[in-house]
Amino acid sequence: MTSQERLQQIADESANIVFFGGAGVSTESGIPDFRSEDGLYRETYAYPPEVILSSDFFFSHTEEFYAYYRAKMLPLSAEPNAAHLKLAEMEKKGKLSAVVTQNIDGLHRKAGSKRVYELHGTIHKNRCLKCGKGYPASFIASSSGVPRCTCGGLIKPEVVLYGEALDGPTVDGALHAIRRADTLIVAGTSLTVYPAAGFLSYFGGKHLVLINRDATPFDGAAELVIREKVGEVLSELRV
Repeated sequence: MTSQERLQQIADESANIVFFGGAGVSTESGIPDFRSEDGLYRETYAYPPEVILSSDFFFSHTEEFYAYYRAKMLPLSAEPNAAHLKLAEMEKKGKLSAVVTQNIDGLHRKAGSKRVYELHGTIHKNRCLKCGKGYPASFIASSSGVPRCTCGGLIKPEVVLYGEALDGPTVDGALHAIRRADTLIVAGTSLTVYPAAGFLSYFGGKHLVLINRDATPFDGAAELVIREKVGEVLSELRV
């Protein structure tokens, strides 16, 4: 039996699937991941990306933060790929109860998924730190220098930067979904970033499936490990 056939068996017998995904889910949409050989963290900048994308750097070097953020973190022309579309279809047909994602690109929602827990926030929400007014990602992309609200306040993306805590209600919802799942499909993530990687310890269901190009620390705990592109694997599922 091939790994694809086994995945189909698992999907067929599952009533409550939860999908947990990382940057590798969006690479087939043309969005680079972070830690692979051609990822963003392998590129050279005046400051390391982990420093630029930190809360301290945002407030101390705001203009430099936004120069990097506009260039690397706003893929507004990207479209959902086969993985995003299949997951939305699975949810619509009652097979999938939730998507938990570490991505901030908003492609799961763009594909039609309704119950999406965006652990690290989203580029599509930006808020004035002074008056609370919201702005779309297109406003940030078309601005220059430091984007300011009509009231003069500093606008900050509603993404979780290094040094910031995850949103409590989002975490609670994601963990509740994972606890209730009979199958957890984990894909496109190195499972090395915490606290998100620790979410797997809350899964007590029957089937743990890992789909990732490279090995992860949790491979030994999975029933099925598939080393293929996420979109190619999920697109073959019949639901």
